[in-house]
Amino acid sequence: MRRALTTLAAAGLVAGAAAHALPAVTAFAPGRRALLPGLAGTGPAERVALTFDDGPDPASTPLFLRMLADYDVRATFFLLGTMLEQDLGLGREIVAAGHEVAVHGWYHRCLLWRGPRATHDDIARARDLVGGLGGGAPRWYRPPYGVLTTGALLACRRLGLEPKLWTAWGRDWRAAATPDSIVATVTSTLVGGGTVLLHDSDCTSAAGSWKRTLDALPRLIDWSRARNLRLGPLGDHEPVRP
Repeated sequence: MRRALTTLAAAGLVAGAAAHALPAVTAFAPGRRALLPGLAGTGPAERVALTFDDGPDPASTPLFLRMLADYDVRATFFLLGTMLEQDLGLGREIVAAGHEVAVHGWYHRCLLWRGPRATHDDIARARDLVGGLGGGAPRWYRPPYGVLTTGALLACRRLGLEPKLWTAWGRDWRAAATPDSIVATVTSTLVGGGTVLLHDSDCTSAAGSWKRTLDALPRLIDWSRARNLRLGPLGDHEPVRP
């Protein structure tokens, strides 16, 4: 009997862990784009959503804002609570420049190792801080590393957030990344209706990686415009909620 109970308990733990981690399979980009286009950020074929993660960073984000203003492009910034807390004024500058702000969590930690309560508190804390910047209640949530869990999905439902990942990225966080590699990586999978993931901060990336992203950005804008794709934030890329 004791052995049977131990076996049942172990099976329960395994089942619980599997249920917790199951949404993480959406981190696999090709399958996500094909099977879950809404989560992947697929929108109208004539548009491309431009998104940045991990800011705001006073060393780099103002330079991105300046370049985007020069090109008359708006984007969505997924903000980290730990970064925003250090410079609320910069967060308000993002909103004042016409960009959309969204939630990337408080800490940049993989949610697979966090329980439902800790996950909810992390997302809620970041949502409240982002919501106080003057851009209205944030609509989007993107988990660190693009890894969702059941707890994160439940927290988003309770907090009025919609998870949103991406269809194309630049792998710009790597030390080996170059402006050329970023452009090539993004454009290898980007088509009309896609969502691009880049980073305006190196707080969780290779030191100085944001400089390569900044150098690549004009070429990505030109590439999109040459194909008559309209760049903008996710809010312009997605239907408005009723």
